[in-house]
Amino acid sequence: MPSSVTALGQARSSGPGTASSACCCSPAAVQRRLPILAWLPNYSLQWLKMDFIAGLSVGLTAIPQALAYAEVAGLPPQYGLYSAFVGCFVYFFLGTSRDVTLGPTAIMSLLVSFYTFHEPAYAVLLAFLSGCIQLAMGVLHLGFLLDFISCPVIKGFTSAATVTIGFGQIKNLLGLQNIPRQFFLQVYHTFLRITETRVGDAVLGLVCMLLLLVLKLMRDHMPPVHPEMPLGVRLSHGLVWSATTARNALVVSFAALVAYSFEVTGYQPFILTGRTAEGLPPVRTPPFSVTTANGTISFTEMVQDMGAGLAVVPLMGLLESVAVAKAFASQNNYRINANQELLAIGLTNVLGSFVSSYPVTGSFGRTAVNSQSGVCTPAGGLVTGVLVLLSLDYLTSLFYYIPKSALAAIIIMAVAPLFDTKIFRTLWRVKRLDLLPLCVTFLLCFWEVQYGILAGALVSLLMLLHSAARPETKVSEGPVLVLQPASGLSFPAMEALREEILSRALEVSPPRCLVLECTHVCSIDYTVVLGLGELLQDFQKQGVALVFVGLQVPVLRVLLSADLKGFQYFSTLEEAEKHLRQEPGAQPCNIREDAVPDHKVALLEA
Repeated sequence: MPSSVTALGQARSSGPGTASSACCCSPAAVQRRLPILAWLPNYSLQWLKMDFIAGLSVGLTAIPQALAYAEVAGLPPQYGLYSAFVGCFVYFFLGTSRDVTLGPTAIMSLLVSFYTFHEPAYAVLLAFLSGCIQLAMGVLHLGFLLDFISCPVIKGFTSAATVTIGFGQIKNLLGLQNIPRQFFLQVYHTFLRITETRVGDAVLGLVCMLLLLVLKLMRDHMPPVHPEMPLGVRLSHGLVWSATTARNALVVSFAALVAYSFEVTGYQPFILTGRTAEGLPPVRTPPFSVTTANGTISFTEMVQDMGAGLAVVPLMGLLESVAVAKAFASQNNYRINANQELLAIGLTNVLGSFVSSYPVTGSFGRTAVNSQSGVCTPAGGLVTGVLVLLSLDYLTSLFYYIPKSALAAIIIMAVAPLFDTKIFRTLWRVKRLDLLPLCVTFLLCFWEVQYGILAGALVSLLMLLHSAARPETKVSEGPVLVLQPASGLSFPAMEALREEILSRALEVSPPRCLVLECTHVCSIDYTVVLGLGELLQDFQKQGVALVFVGLQVPVLRVLLSADLKGFQYFSTLEEAEKHLRQEPGAQPCNIREDAVPDHKVALLEA
């Protein structure tokens, strides 16, 4: 991998309080905020060639997908193209991954359709506000908040979104009209009116799906090309590779040509995309109010109407983009800066709202095309962005003839890989309890997306809190009872630990001495100190001893500062057992400094 690209992946921002924070204008700090400076000085003609090929390949994929995803978002087709080019230029300067492409995606389009009521003004304002939230998270280094949404929750959401998006395109694939968008109503009305299927749309849609599947299989099973191969073989390999990579554009062109041929004859068996607004989008501020026939909707009312979308859309956008970036960084052996990625996607959404873009994020499918095409730097995005702009300026009149069934086929084939059938079997084998947040999220997302994500995250949080409040303990029976907490010890776990100790040591006849092995305890709080003090008193009343082993320095410091009566500490389990066997009555004694390792005594005296 080129050294400058490695530098691009390794540029990382320093945390608050570091020395570099005082030098925000130093060359290193500027390079962290503008990763382009890490690779541009070493840019070569070979990189230019590879970036051009990759950018062209992604552009031929992005244009038909943008038209299709606008349909998922419930917006006119031009809004998909308006959303497909700003990220290409912003990421050129700010991106830390050479593979990622920003633009409209199936899942983000689905969320937009939920929260913007198929109104372009709401979608554009949502892009602006989402970008502001994402920028703030990047500036404040709040990317860690995404870690609280667990993998099962994300998998449950993406699987539900895949079903919702895929089934939502069945109506276009079959040529059905006036089908509600709410999922359950959509399922009911689709089956109710299945007899109204238009044969032309159904046949063309199925043919397009078959072509896309065949071209994808050809692309996945192409043998690698070697320099020693004959020129003719290499040329044919390149031709097949280009055709299979640009399969979306080829299939859409084929479908549009078929539809145009019927249009010329005066008979049209397909439902067409129809007129697309021509030309580049006007540059204007996002709509902070909307004038309707019933009056003006204020900014405050628009924000209230979007409700939970102002949290769900920016968070899911960040999750999707950072997940894509991390996946390809790991695959191609470089590193990304997560907070810089937040800034890049946030600025993309803010600037995009000035050209009528709806919220965008990192696209897994187009990023895969970019990576497989051999892209070397984010400069490949410039080619993609220019291609989208050219299509807006010169090709919009041709989009009229694209059948909706062809776009539906593209969407269905694009989202099908997002449904992870293996995750259920994997979780059943690895940890069955993790199926709970996955299933809760999956099922509730069919009702309301925000409820599904919130419920799944809440279930995951409750599972996390339960493990903290009820940590596993390892018990060793022998001449002396040894109890070892398998994880950390915090205040929610103290009551469970107390009950465990009482049931095993003091509520038996006769009462037993106990060694509390604390190797895995790295910190304790005041509640734990009080609980341990009460336990020491209970043991003294019963005439037996409770001693501690394996205390780390911070924990030992806290316990000594608490001045617990009867507190005894030993550095090894053997010393503790020997001490308890030598004292038949296990009379409590003060802590002996010779039982504390010298380096710990020095630390305590410091």
